[in-house]
Amino acid sequence: MNHESPIVQDVFGISWLDFNLSNVLMMFVASLIVFILGVAATRNMKRYPKGFQNFMEWLIDFIKGIIGSNMDWRTGKLFLPLGLTLFAYVFVSNMLGVVTNGVVDHHLWWKSPTADPGITLTLATMVVVLTHYYGVKLKGGREYSKGFIRPLPFLLPFKLIEEFSNTLTLGLRLYGNIYAGEILLGLLVSMATSSFLGFLGATVPMIAWMGFSTFIGFIQAFIFVMLTMVYMSHKVSDDH
Repeated sequence: MNHESPIVQDVFGISWLDFNLSNVLMMFVASLIVFILGVAATRNMKRYPKGFQNFMEWLIDFIKGIIGSNMDWRTGKLFLPLGLTLFAYVFVSNMLGVVTNGVVDHHLWWKSPTADPGITLTLATMVVVLTHYYGVKLKGGREYSKGFIRPLPFLLPFKLIEEFSNTLTLGLRLYGNIYAGEILLGLLVSMATSSFLGFLGATVPMIAWMGFSTFIGFIQAFIFVMLTMVYMSHKVSDDH
C-alpha cells in the first residue's frame, strides 16, 4: 500500500512546478475513453435507436432531467453538453481504479484520477469559474455583480466565502469517496495475495466491494453534475 507517485520535480527549472505523471496518464486515458464513447455513440445513428445508441439517448435524457430540476430548460439547454461531458468523464475516471491498480517499481501509475485531490479540486474550480462566466454572459457584468450585494451589501463577504466553500466541498467530496474505495480495495487485494487462506477470505468481499464501488462511482458522478447545475442555476437564473 505504501506506493509513491511518479513525480517529476522542478519542471523547466521552476522549483514549485511538479508533474505527477500518473495523473497526466490517467487523465489522458479517461479523456480518450470518453472521446471514443462519444464517437461510437454518433456513428450509424438510426431513427429507432438500439443498443449503445439507445443507452446514450437514455443518458442524455437523464442529464436533461438533472438540468430541468434546477432551471428553466430554455436556459438550461445551454449546459447539456457540459453536464453530459462531466458525467461521462467523472464516471469513467471513478471506474479506472476499480478495475485495477498498476504499480511499477513501487510507483503507482494506474489508478482513478479522481482519487487525487489536485484533479478533483481542479474540476471543482473549473465548474465554479464557469458559473461566473455564464452568469456574466447571460446577465451582463453590472447585473451579475449586483447579485453579490443583494439583498443586503454586508452579505458580500459571506457570499465570497460561499464560493470558496463550494469549490472545496465539490472537489473534496468526490476525492474522499473514490480514494477511500481504492484504499479498501488495495487492502483486500493485499490480503488476497498474502496467502491461500487470505485469498479465500478476501475474494468474496473484494468482488462485493468492486460492485459497490461501481455504484458509488455512479452516485458521485451524479452528485457532481447535480451540484454543478445547482451552482449554475444560482448564477444564471433570475429567481435565485
